[in-house]
Amino acid sequence: MSQNEGSPHEGFEEELGAVLRSTGEGFSVDGRRELVTGGLTRGRRRLVRRRLAVTGGALALAAVGIGGVYGGSLLSPSGKATSAGVAAAPKPTGDTAEATEPSQEEKRRLAQMEAQIPVKDIAAAIQANTPAGNWQFENLDAKGQHALGIYDDGDGKAAVSVGLNRSAGGDGEAGAGQVECPSKVHVPFDKCTTERLPGGDRLMIIQGYEYPDKREETKNWRAVLLTKDGFLIDASEYNAAAQKGAEISRENPPFTASQLKALVTSEDWRPLLRQLPTPVRAKPSSGTAQRPAGPAGEAVQATLRSLLPKGLKVTDEGGEGEYGFVVVDDGKGKSFVQINVQPNMKGAADSIFGSGDVTVLPDGRKVKLTQQPGEKGGSGVVMWTADTITHTGFRVVVSGFNTGAQHEPATRAEPALTMEQLKAIALSLRWQTLPMK
Repeated sequence: MSQNEGSPHEGFEEELGAVLRSTGEGFSVDGRRELVTGGLTRGRRRLVRRRLAVTGGALALAAVGIGGVYGGSLLSPSGKATSAGVAAAPKPTGDTAEATEPSQEEKRRLAQMEAQIPVKDIAAAIQANTPAGNWQFENLDAKGQHALGIYDDGDGKAAVSVGLNRSAGGDGEAGAGQVECPSKVHVPFDKCTTERLPGGDRLMIIQGYEYPDKREETKNWRAVLLTKDGFLIDASEYNAAAQKGAEISRENPPFTASQLKALVTSEDWRPLLRQLPTPVRAKPSSGTAQRPAGPAGEAVQATLRSLLPKGLKVTDEGGEGEYGFVVVDDGKGKSFVQINVQPNMKGAADSIFGSGDVTVLPDGRKVKLTQQPGEKGGSGVVMWTADTITHTGFRVVVSGFNTGAQHEPATRAEPALTMEQLKAIALSLRWQTLPMK
């Protein structure tokens, strides 16, 4: 299953999750306002991609089903890759930034990442490992790493997709985070299980929804197998004939958890997995800015927790890299708090802090406070944010919500932390002493 925010990325974006991660490093788009101001969103998506989005060409449907936490559709309805949502981190230094075109080497690397597996072979493996029923597959004459079809067993049509790829981590151990159940803070689901199979492969099965706020009752059930040698088989199914825009055709997707497991663990995938190309790594060049070091995820999470006001009970926490979150309860209802710690954001300062309620402190740090509606559709949700940056471009942005999860209705009138408390966390000097990785 996959998560999305209610846009096409929900569907075919997981498929290219790995491509997005690797190719994004080669594209410079730090001059775009929406990228530099969306630090927290980037952090959330990065976390969920690692946990749910696992492939670079096959997870198409999976990326959205579990909710809509990913950003930008990577496949068009025809199954062809698009560039939507592919973004890079800001450049390490500089007061301004400008977009650049990918080099010929980067274009070649991207092209070589896509396998040339006949779609009809992927479709045949799907059909051979699912219960009897009528199938209609798209683009059977094409080649790629995924197949999308409509299955009908007489109880209602259902969209089904399977994608094949290599683990973003490179092997079965490094990529283990891709088959871990996510926190319900980001991804609403009814059930999620993980297991290590006898041969060393890892399996995650998650039964969730296309939209995190459940504004439509489209269910997305997903099984992801990570083999011990680093391959990914990702299968998604829906209780509608399309991931989005189709009426609900049945109460649940057609395949049970055990049937999904049988599908992704079939030996029929082995000959197809061997056709996946080995990723071509980009060679650093003197003219290409390297991605800046970021803070270690464990340090961000631990520091956030240590800075919380007294009297708050932490009921959930997590994060990855520069992003961390906690869910706290002061006895008046749960409240979600998240943080991004971003070095080297000097080039974005003017765009972020050029307007609004901005204060300049004696040491040169800028502070911007905002109060606005929530972003994920939860009824009555508000988002209070303290955004700070130093004169050298070290940015810390903290947000508090009046709910334990943004896609769920408000549980209280205001966030558990006041604006002054959020501001105090963001301005703590401890952030500037975090270990970088």
